Amino acid sequence: VQLQASGGGLVNSGGSLRLSCAASGRSLSNYPVGWFRQAPGKEREFVAAVSRNGAVREYLDSVKGRFTIVRDNAEKTLYLQMNSLKPEDTAMYYCAADLGYLSECRIFTFFSDWGQGTQVTVSS
Repeated sequence: VQLQASGGGLVNSGGSLRLSCAASGRSLSNYPVGWFRQAPGKEREFVAAVSRNGAVREYLDSVKGRFTIVRDNAEKTLYLQMNSLKPEDTAMYYCAADLGYLSECRIFTFFSDWGQGTQVTVSS
């Protein structure tokens, strides 16, 4: 599946952004999907993932209660609503798909398909 991420930008600390990830090709509903981020000089980090039917969600501890992952299988789109943003959330954000099991969602090498990334910058 081909993925196109968008919605990043520059926001003040405490602000909000909503990232979108549009899928084309195979149906997005076939897999768990997720978001990762990577800051300069750091490793790619798991942020959030959601099961095929959207019923089960997993989050990085530091974003729980602030970020919400939502999938719309009919529209073939994945979202990441980010509220109460902090400077440490600054990173390139990537959407990912084609994961076998949601239990593996924290390991980026288990995802086969990736979007191109969208930059999120949070100023203090």
